[in-house]
Amino acid sequence: EMADDDDGAPKYLFTTENGEKKTTSRGYTGKAIAAYVNGDIYEGDFLDGIREGRGKYFYSSNGDKYDGEWKVNLKHGIGKMIYAKKGEYYGYWENGRRHGEGVFTYPNGDLYSGWWKFGEKEGNGTY
Repeated sequence: EMADDDDGAPKYLFTTENGEKKTTSRGYTGKAIAAYVNGDIYEGDFLDGIREGRGKYFYSSNGDKYDGEWKVNLKHGIGKMIYAKKGEYYGYWENGRRHGEGVFTYPNGDLYSGWWKFGEKEGNGTY
């Protein structure tokens, strides 16, 4: 059962790798699953309560999925994002955005391979 605040708002459900259930990730280091109130789910590494290391994130609002590296709660490093019905990106991320070298595959099979800067295509890419 999830603990409620006095105002009745449920906190998210945090399940550690040994099955312990909590309502906060504060201070936790290790693998865990966080199921958020909005339906999003993160499964992966935490460092002192924040998403850090490797992990998978499911966005319930649009069905997007990310599998890759995290730093200070943001997508950072190498990762793959599957955008529901829009294609997928595999490459480098920085501070939550596509940044560096990466490949975007469109639903029709077209590929864009090149460099990204703060989420946008940058310079010469191969389409």
